[in-house]
Amino acid sequence: MQGRNDTISRRAVLAGASGALVTLASGAHAQSFPSGPVKIVMQVGPGSSPDIAGRVLAEKLTKIWGHQVLVINQPGGAGAVAIKAVSAAVPDGHTLYLSVATNFIALPELQQNFPVDVLRDFVPIGYVGDHPMLIAVNNNLGVSTLAEFISLAKKRKGELVIAAGNRGSILHLTGEWLRAVTGIDVTLVHYQGAAQAVTDILGGRVHGMIDAVAAMRGTIEGGQIKPLAVATKQRLHNFPNIPTVAETIPGFEAVGWLALMAPPKTPAPIAKKISDDLRTALSDPELHKRFDELGTYIHLMTVDELTAFIRDQVQTWRPIIAETAKTLR
Repeated sequence: MQGRNDTISRRAVLAGASGALVTLASGAHAQSFPSGPVKIVMQVGPGSSPDIAGRVLAEKLTKIWGHQVLVINQPGGAGAVAIKAVSAAVPDGHTLYLSVATNFIALPELQQNFPVDVLRDFVPIGYVGDHPMLIAVNNNLGVSTLAEFISLAKKRKGELVIAAGNRGSILHLTGEWLRAVTGIDVTLVHYQGAAQAVTDILGGRVHGMIDAVAAMRGTIEGGQIKPLAVATKQRLHNFPNIPTVAETIPGFEAVGWLALMAPPKTPAPIAKKISDDLRTALSDPELHKRFDELGTYIHLMTVDELTAFIRDQVQTWRPIIAETAKTLR
């Protein structure tokens, strides 16, 4: 019996020693990270607002790390293609995932048997920034406020057409929420990218558009389209004359966002090193300025705050997705 206990004790000591060696090795790897190029995978296509923000961030991280940081675009499957690629990557920090809000909010509802849950399985690194949703209309529509648009939509029941991004995206869900809370009957049409939607609103083929601020910034500043409201809690500091949706519809807040994640099983020391360096990058005044110009608004969060924020967002959007689930699937 004593011999058996001695064997168990030796195994426990060896297991503890092994765990300690793994921890030490991970810590050493973290100190030398990165040892080569780093890939940031995104589900969006080149030229989109999140893609541009990702490339600006990659430039800054390249300077911090002294190794090239590359943005890899892998669109498809509402994020499923990119998620599968990153989940299968070596968890050493050299492949990261810059995820959009849809992956946490809509994908689990739309593809319930999907084997990977980004929030559950991936390792959170940090929150990158907001992409506020903006509601704008063609100048010829003859409305200047969101209240006037809602009134017109009720008078012209079923006639107005609104561009609202990809099916299942935050843009689409924002449109569905707007329809639900106002009772307006408008048609939401879906686009793979903002460029064609902007072309169609300028050409009068659609009456309005819901997209990130960055997607419409040029046409807004040029007076080519009329911004009605931005779906943030407070007015944007660089667009103070654009009202919030909540000023007309209390409690309405719809914001896209970007979060940096690492593949499952990425060691904690490496994840912390990347998280610390991300915070350094996002604290840089030059990066703040460039992000502001892009319509990406930085909010620093701890990893715990990020996780809590995502869970809160899931609860916020779940009723909207439930209402539109049959059309989304």
